[in-house]
Amino acid sequence: MVVFKLHCAKITEKHGGYNMEKLKELQKYVKEQNLDVAYISNYEDVQYFTGFGSDPIERVLALIVFPDADPFLFAPALEVEDIQKSGWPYKVFGYLDHEKPFAMIADHIKEINPNPVNWGIEMNNLVVDRLHALEKEFPSANFNHDLTPEVQRLHLIKTDDEIEKLRAAGREADFAFKVGFETIKPGITEADVAAEIEYQLKKRGVMQMSFPTLIQAGKHASQPHGDTSTRKIEDNELVLLDLGTVHDGYISDASRTVAVGKLNDTQADIYKVCLEAQLAAQAAVKPGITAAELDKIARDIIDKAGYGKYFIHRLGHGMGMSEHEFPSIMEGNDLKLEENMCFSLEPGIYIPGVAGVRIEDCVRVTKDGCEPFTHTAKTLQTVFK
Repeated sequence: MVVFKLHCAKITEKHGGYNMEKLKELQKYVKEQNLDVAYISNYEDVQYFTGFGSDPIERVLALIVFPDADPFLFAPALEVEDIQKSGWPYKVFGYLDHEKPFAMIADHIKEINPNPVNWGIEMNNLVVDRLHALEKEFPSANFNHDLTPEVQRLHLIKTDDEIEKLRAAGREADFAFKVGFETIKPGITEADVAAEIEYQLKKRGVMQMSFPTLIQAGKHASQPHGDTSTRKIEDNELVLLDLGTVHDGYISDASRTVAVGKLNDTQADIYKVCLEAQLAAQAAVKPGITAAELDKIARDIIDKAGYGKYFIHRLGHGMGMSEHEFPSIMEGNDLKLEENMCFSLEPGIYIPGVAGVRIEDCVRVTKDGCEPFTHTAKTLQTVFK
């Protein structure tokens, strides 16, 4: 998807659904950094460490980690039973909507450490009013240690279990493309195609998409951050599909662009160039190449063909439990790729008033190359003649 989150990890040991090894690594980090407490506020990171997944929306869900004591979960009361059934082996504390959650969190923390001074927080997630609420409860504490880089590092190298889930999500995305290709025809709306894809997935038991299914036809596809609309698909145009599913907490994310009827020379050429860029980048993936070098391989092909100004986003992004994890595959990022890093490769060419093309697979770095999670053909397909 075009919207814009090191070391070799051990195989994750799982107990009742939670990532014991990753949680131990986080606790070890808290101790090494002389932190008194770590406050994990991103609900996707809570799920990553605990095995319990839920978007609390406006309510408070937090994982509290100590250097030398068991962690605990703090959650809305309506989630407590599900957390207990999920296999989480430590304490969970709930709160009712009329109660003051941060005063209660403070009480539970003080039972373990009466005066925690050094805190780690996710600075890319914890919103200001909630930080102020914590500061009010712990006025002598400092909240200057950012946990974000360490949490990103822990996410970065995927375990065998995570990779299997990503493969399963990729198979679901391939099925979704099949449905989409069979549904597209002149006169049907973009929204009709998206609805049919999601309906057929739900019939197979796939209940959640990674993001709203994106279908854009013709000139509409030149807006890479556009939405699926009620625009009718017309003959002799390109149709862009960007979609993904969630499988056991892990996502797929892939794009294909197909032809309806006969294309003109410009439409056919931008598809040809975009495909060449995507295939070249995918062929170049291997341990040791940098994210910036990979981006440049695809970008140089598009630049040379004269479409450089129409490739207006990075080549890719990390993926796992979220469709946008660390790292960014882009200019200026000299991070060297390692085995079992997972990310997207999605060059795009978007010419206003003409057409848009994007071709995307998410891949896993292997010992000497990469493994894509989606396998739908990328040669230009004419889905309705």
